Amino acid sequence: MALMKHSTPAWLVLADGQIFKGNSFGETGTVIGEVVFTTSMTGYQETLTDPSYYGQIVTQTFPLIGNYGINSQDNESDKSYVSGYIVREWCNTPSNFRCEETIDQFLKQQHIIGLYHIDTRRLTRTLREAGVMNGAITTENPETNLSSLLEQINSYSVTNAVESVTNPVMKTYSPACSAAYRVVLFDFGYKRNIRQELVKRNCEVIVVPAETTADTIRNLNPDGIMLSNGPGNPAENVQIIENLKEISQLNIPTFGICLGHQLMALAHGARTEKLKYGHRGANQPVIDLQSGKTYVTSQNHGYAVVGESLNPEIAEVSHINANDRTCEGVRYRNTNAFTVQFHPEAHGGPLDTDYLFDEFISRMQKGV
Repeated sequence: MALMKHSTPAWLVLADGQIFKGNSFGETGTVIGEVVFTTSMTGYQETLTDPSYYGQIVTQTFPLIGNYGINSQDNESDKSYVSGYIVREWCNTPSNFRCEETIDQFLKQQHIIGLYHIDTRRLTRTLREAGVMNGAITTENPETNLSSLLEQINSYSVTNAVESVTNPVMKTYSPACSAAYRVVLFDFGYKRNIRQELVKRNCEVIVVPAETTADTIRNLNPDGIMLSNGPGNPAENVQIIENLKEISQLNIPTFGICLGHQLMALAHGARTEKLKYGHRGANQPVIDLQSGKTYVTSQNHGYAVVGESLNPEIAEVSHINANDRTCEGVRYRNTNAFTVQFHPEAHGGPLDTDYLFDEFISRMQKGV
């Protein structure tokens, strides 16, 4: 297995002044973003095309990335939303019958700046100890304008995240046979596999823009509502939160994932908080408090619902993270809704959590 060795130098500059020197792949230039890490061993293509990574420079902790290449079927969206990409090594000779191009070719097409040959273990330890922080990848020697670059890095923030990734045009997807249910899928930056899980369960899926109102939902007359994942600070989405307050009063069966989970909690008076370094990877253990089972889940989020801030008269925590005990799921008493922080469509572990999609179908079937 050949590993590509580029001669073009590149650097990562962190907000605290640390500099990591390596080599570039993908595009060249300079990009600023929030530096995060994901522990997934596979699924790098899904990571690169997940809109939830908007505004972030993503570090892969697994040392070799790209060994099965890139194909046109596994994208989670139409483009890559990462600001930059960091790996230890990337493979120039991928081997897989579905492979269509290398990860380097993909990054160039998407105009994403990549960095490799740095100590990703040291970088990950830094982010775990200090917390996620802003940084810049550059192919220009940062020593020439370090103070100016650090000023730009420290003033950077991810803003208008959902607005930047949502599609303003409503679009409908139908199953091969006659649909049994109609589901409105809110596009806060949704992953395609969420839509596919619904379509394969015989749902007509109407993807709607992030700020769609209760009146529009009422006119669409859906059997169910899906609140998708997405990027950014959930509390910044003031109008969406207000809309969800009205939508909840429709009492239509509702299922929320990731950002959708957070927005629903905010709409019911709860709080969210930023985690020190987030949960990003395919090996996050989650306990279902009702069954007592622990599931290995896929996750990608930097914020969490504060479980203690939920009003016990209207909602209860249904799932918790086995590592840090943060809230991973909520079931509502005052409206027909349940939400989870993890990604049940991503099949993260040996006991997959796609049973939650089946529960959603069951709620629509019963109409309760």
